Amino acid sequence: MSLADKVLAVNNDLPIRTDAPVHSGKVRSVYWLTEADSKRLIQEKGYDVAEDTPLAIMVISDRISAFDCIWHGEQGLKGVPGKGAALNAISNHWFKLFKEQGLADSHILDIPHPLVWIVQKARPVMIEAICRQYITGSMWRAYQNGERNFCGIDLPEGLERDQKLPELLITPSTKGILKGIPGVPEADDVNVTRQNIEQNYAAFKFQAASDIDVYETLLKQGFGVISQALEEIDQIFVDTKFEFGYVTDAQGNDKLIYMDEVGTPDSSRIWDGAEYRQGNIVENSKEDFRQLLLNHFPDPDILLNKNRMPEREALARDNDLPVEVLMKISSTYIGIAEKITGAKIEIADNPKQEVIDILRRDYDLIVD
Repeated sequence: MSLADKVLAVNNDLPIRTDAPVHSGKVRSVYWLTEADSKRLIQEKGYDVAEDTPLAIMVISDRISAFDCIWHGEQGLKGVPGKGAALNAISNHWFKLFKEQGLADSHILDIPHPLVWIVQKARPVMIEAICRQYITGSMWRAYQNGERNFCGIDLPEGLERDQKLPELLITPSTKGILKGIPGVPEADDVNVTRQNIEQNYAAFKFQAASDIDVYETLLKQGFGVISQALEEIDQIFVDTKFEFGYVTDAQGNDKLIYMDEVGTPDSSRIWDGAEYRQGNIVENSKEDFRQLLLNHFPDPDILLNKNRMPEREALARDNDLPVEVLMKISSTYIGIAEKITGAKIEIADNPKQEVIDILRRDYDLIVD
């Protein structure tokens, strides 16, 4: 069996019973279950959701995206071996910790397989909730170019690259294109201030103005829980992105929950603590892959300049990255996942068939 067979690259073609189109993102595919299957599973499995809640099967792939493109390698490698299982294992670990420490719930109801979540439909808040503990990456580049105000927050003079910030910064951006909000450009992923959100909370899909405080509290609590746990294994939680949404529980109460993934190498920067104290930055996150790409191609501006998107897409499409580049990322993802969870990440020989077999046997969701 080749290495390529162990990679789950295409995850939108499973024979899962659904009467809606499969939604495929950069890494995950979402299969909305039929109304009958959703109701049946809620009853059979005792999920704490309203009985008419739509459920979905979310299947993670091993695809790797960076700079808004999907990358592939030599020898037919369409992703990074073990990446999907590592991401899910890390998210599962943090969500469990959040629950144990009394933070909010997540959209995940069940984990049938290391690559699969059963999730409830949430009504998303249209904010990418980003918080930063260190100045690095795009924020450092902007600071270097003279910017001092980020999302309405003023930073002091004299900060140095990769330095710890005076306090945890919340720098939200838009999730999707939001229209008709004064002072907010109609584009995906643009920075917004707390004032923008307060004055237009309904446009950002908050149910009440007071929920802005709730989301910020959950953001800080979640960051704190992960940061402290990483500190215990001498890793530094540098920055991360959270997403939130509303769900209705079995008693009919609306609540704000964590959505998507949390504290993973895809959504966060994680640095090695011992190396940082020596003055070195060793990334245990996707940032490592971004740096490899910036060093690999002769003109890094193509990857950094949004106005050169067609050239960037051509780079990703036409270049087979060396196998060792993807295997280095594999060992980064698996290494940090095993450190965080304390458990071995197993790479399945035939991940897609495994998923199909479990969803058939334990959930009766496969169309034969």
